[in-house]
Amino acid sequence: MISSLSESVTLPSGLVLPNRLVKAALAENMAAKDHQPGPKFEKAYSEWAAGGWGGILTGNIMVDDRFCGSPGDLIIDKNPPLEKWKAYAAAIKSKGVPAIAQINHPGRQAPIMSGGTRSFFDKAIAPSAIPLNIGDNLIAKAARVLVFGTPREMSSEDIQITIRQFADASRFLAEAGFDGIELHGAHGYLIAQFLSPKSNHRNDAYGGSVEKRAKFAVETLQAIRRAVPKGFTVGMKLNSADASQAGSLEETLTQIRLITEVGIDFLEISGGSYENPQMMQTSAVPRKSARSSAREAFFLDFARAVRARFPKLILMVTGGFRSRKGMEAAVEEGACDIIGLGRPSVVNPHWPKEILLNQTVPDQDAQVSLAPAPLPWLLSIIPISVLGAGAETEYYATQIGRIARGLLSFAPGVPHAS
Repeated sequence: MISSLSESVTLPSGLVLPNRLVKAALAENMAAKDHQPGPKFEKAYSEWAAGGWGGILTGNIMVDDRFCGSPGDLIIDKNPPLEKWKAYAAAIKSKGVPAIAQINHPGRQAPIMSGGTRSFFDKAIAPSAIPLNIGDNLIAKAARVLVFGTPREMSSEDIQITIRQFADASRFLAEAGFDGIELHGAHGYLIAQFLSPKSNHRNDAYGGSVEKRAKFAVETLQAIRRAVPKGFTVGMKLNSADASQAGSLEETLTQIRLITEVGIDFLEISGGSYENPQMMQTSAVPRKSARSSAREAFFLDFARAVRARFPKLILMVTGGFRSRKGMEAAVEEGACDIIGLGRPSVVNPHWPKEILLNQTVPDQDAQVSLAPAPLPWLLSIIPISVLGAGAETEYYATQIGRIARGLLSFAPGVPHAS
């Protein structure tokens, strides 16, 4: 029997994904000092292009050259080299796979001195001047001060500049040949900071109520729509973590309603942030229900709530899928339309073609188990959870670097399929 994962998905924009398996966004940490793509990106993404994916999402592409989430992020801001970006898009699309670029702004999660032009005294920007909480112990508090500092509350002018940066980046990516963008509104980055009452204490048009906290995201999407050509795909990634707290689900669904009224082609449901690094860890995470455990994904309960409220919205769920049977169950029960696969796509860039969509491979062999990344001794004794999560992220970025050098097998000591 042909797997439901083999079915194509047509987005409202008209873009057709040839199957339901999408390589999710992952931190590559490969950009050189100019923060522009080059041969490493082309090689790595050419491997994914050959893997039989229904779509490929890039890692973070930042829209402000002052601020990065990590030193190896790509940036689109002032005068980016179009030919390099065309080559990047062409590598992703070399086997006919749609290319979608994830665009982002780190907000208060920009480490000091990150970005191409940021000075030591240039504070990160955020909806409110609320520093990250990466722990209550003295070591964590000292690390927060030294690495992140306290952000500066964005002025009305800052907000409009940032919205234009997102729109300009989207226009540029369309010109470069990408099929669409995904606006990153998850993992504690700037848009998520506006959406959350924990990080947005504003009392103006962009804060103070659930609707006002969504205004920045809504206006950004509207500006992107005005900037890009018709038929260009515009998606968004959101956290489920905020909605997992008692009483907040309805607020999150209200924000999704406001976002979908603008018109998005798909919504990716993800979760976790630097303060709650659930998505950044490979080790077992408690599930919300036995049914979610059976279906393997961290966030399917939330996806079901979104599906019930917005039955026509194309949903992508990323996090925890490890077997063909689990993926098929999620699709067939209607919990999601698209399966996002992150770290499994690094273990085997050709996983869809070779295993998941290959009917000669039995179900019991169409799965992967990821061993937890071994932490360096020093990190194992420092009581800051984000350090361990960051170490795992770096392990997988290391493997992406190996893929970029033509080495598809895992390096010794890096987590691997087992």
